[in-house]
Amino acid sequence: MAKGTFGELLKRERELREVSLNELTVKTRVPPKFLEALENEEWSKLPGGVFNRGFLRAIARYLGLSEEHLLAEYDMAHRDHEVIPPQAPPNPIPSPPKWLIALGFLLILLAFAGAVAGGVYGWRRYAAYRAAKRALAASLHSQSSAATPLPNLIPEPVAPTPSNSLDLALSTSSGTHVRVVADGKVVLDEAMAAGTDRHFSAEHEFEVTVTDPGAVLLELNGQPITSLGTPGTSGTIVLSQRDLRQTRGGNAQP
Repeated sequence: MAKGTFGELLKRERELREVSLNELTVKTRVPPKFLEALENEEWSKLPGGVFNRGFLRAIARYLGLSEEHLLAEYDMAHRDHEVIPPQAPPNPIPSPPKWLIALGFLLILLAFAGAVAGGVYGWRRYAAYRAAKRALAASLHSQSSAATPLPNLIPEPVAPTPSNSLDLALSTSSGTHVRVVADGKVVLDEAMAAGTDRHFSAEHEFEVTVTDPGAVLLELNGQPITSLGTPGTSGTIVLSQRDLRQTRGGNAQP
């Protein structure tokens, strides 16, 4: 293909072969307006893309030209006339004005000051409420003290234990399991910790069973009871009225 612009070269090759636009249209099925647009390089009138390249391949085959050579010339001519759209300038996010930043900072300070003032006011109200409550309580206490007579500080005499009843006092020096039956009724059956004191009453008898006799001290009607058994072994004792006898001084002894 002779050198020149793409449109002029295409038209020259067609005219050298004495091929009219009408004949080329019939043989290649390319509409005349597109043939004229190619020869005049009026790219805006062409469909573009694969359609243009398809037209050129059909024209090259009919005119006996190299398809690749013709397409290369087309690409070069079309690239020179491509309009590169201008790039939009970047649109950076505008920074807020300085007065707006200062206003926001001022609002934060005002909110903080309001919170502090509210806290101080609330604390003062609470302190005043507590003081008034204490004063009212003190006033009511003084009035009740003045109106209420002094209690009788003389203790009431404790009713003596009837002579025909039994009183059992039980204390532990170390932890052990104790079971107490008073007049046939179980009144205690549990593990007792060291330093525990318990009292029980019965009309006829007690039955006491302990896991460690050395850990339990018994008193019947105020008098100590001998050991229930050897320390470290389980022991059981039955206490009744016949276990009490009058001593010379009138005290009960086991």
